Amino acid sequence: MPKSITSVQPPLKFIPHRFNSLVVKIVHAVLPFILRFRTRPWLPAGIVRVEAENAEVLAELYQQFQAGKIRLMMAFRHPEVEDSLCALYLLAYIVPRVARRQGIQLQYPIHSHFMFDRGMTIWAGKWLGWLFSRLGGVPVRRGRRLDKQAIQTARNLFANGQLPLAVAPEGGNNGYSGLVSDLEPGVAQMGFWCVEDLHKASRPETVVIVPISIQYHYIQPPWANLDRLLSKLEADSGLSVQSSSDGTHQPEFYYQRICRLGEYLITEMEEFYRRFYHQDIPQAVSETSANSNEVLIARLHRLLDTALQVAEQYFGVQPQGSFIDRCRRLEEASWNYIYRDDLPDVNTLPPFKRGLADWVAQEADLRVQHMRLVESFVAVNASYLQSQPTADRLAETALLMFDMLSRIQSSTLPGRSRLGLRRAKLKVGEPICVTQRWEAVQHDRQAAKRAVNELTKDLQLALEELIKD
Repeated sequence: MPKSITSVQPPLKFIPHRFNSLVVKIVHAVLPFILRFRTRPWLPAGIVRVEAENAEVLAELYQQFQAGKIRLMMAFRHPEVEDSLCALYLLAYIVPRVARRQGIQLQYPIHSHFMFDRGMTIWAGKWLGWLFSRLGGVPVRRGRRLDKQAIQTARNLFANGQLPLAVAPEGGNNGYSGLVSDLEPGVAQMGFWCVEDLHKASRPETVVIVPISIQYHYIQPPWANLDRLLSKLEADSGLSVQSSSDGTHQPEFYYQRICRLGEYLITEMEEFYRRFYHQDIPQAVSETSANSNEVLIARLHRLLDTALQVAEQYFGVQPQGSFIDRCRRLEEASWNYIYRDDLPDVNTLPPFKRGLADWVAQEADLRVQHMRLVESFVAVNASYLQSQPTADRLAETALLMFDMLSRIQSSTLPGRSRLGLRRAKLKVGEPICVTQRWEAVQHDRQAAKRAVNELTKDLQLALEELIKD
């Protein structure tokens, strides 16, 4: 979350693709240090081990790509901010090691082009755009409006680039290693576009998408640090602190604390929207049955819907699609108010018009914070914690609560609590051949649309299967 915006901003320009192999080599060299130590306030880091299953599959795909036999897209899971670092480690260290062990000849560096959210350079800083462009990144503006320049650049790199393309089909991180958000159809669509582009150029390569999951696990259950984090959240919320005084750490104890804190926060936010935004939210009814957790999640989802409606009403956006879809459209709507494409030069505006533009930008920045609260909880469901109240899952939920409280208390991005050292585990799935699917539907437009949806569903199922313990 960036600092509060107090004035209108120039338009967000497209960051040109400027791949630089020297920058790639430097980043590869310092990557273990970046994974281990917190180099930026918003980066939890603390990853001391990166593991991978079926990396030989990816090594073989790279060999086929470099031999000109396939065009390759890697569809990575995106649960956390550090995912890109772990994916980079997979390519820079693990794949080359496996390739040598398997006797697979590869050209170096083993790297990829990738797509990233243009908004990252807003809250992290312009330096990130400079770095990502030289690492092979393509910035994309998420939202209802199609980012034609970004899509065309990525499409060209997919079909003609010297490196494979990496994407996160979830579109954003949800904070949960064990839950895959609904995938966006753009990844599947790009696969079919690539086949079409190759066909028009009479090129023989096969288009392949390979799903890759990422999960995080603490080396040791972080009970003591989790206890301190929950104590802070309870104190900041105005609740009595229920710290583990006897030093015992039972998962059920922490689960109950999180549920208690969650119910309190939901009740307070319901009253906030009811009183100050005049939203019709039913009063909570005391629930003591076995389904109390489901009732709490139902209230949470109703609250998220209310928060989005408040922002949608201000920006004039229709509430269509999933929570994630609605968040994307609201982000784009807020940028249209803050980063003004309709003004020739914000610095040459008369003082009166500049004052009005600043006013609009300030209010848009404040209104979009309702959407930011929703972003933290789009993946929360009734069974995730209840079915497996592990230290990993409890910590994930507590950190999401920390994000929420931090966004309300401050306009700057505080450093997330680093609860303990972690390991990242990546799994490479079975490659999905897009070319065969395209050949079956190329002359039928309606069938082609269905094929995109089917490919998206198959990719979703593949990623969900990869994260099963």
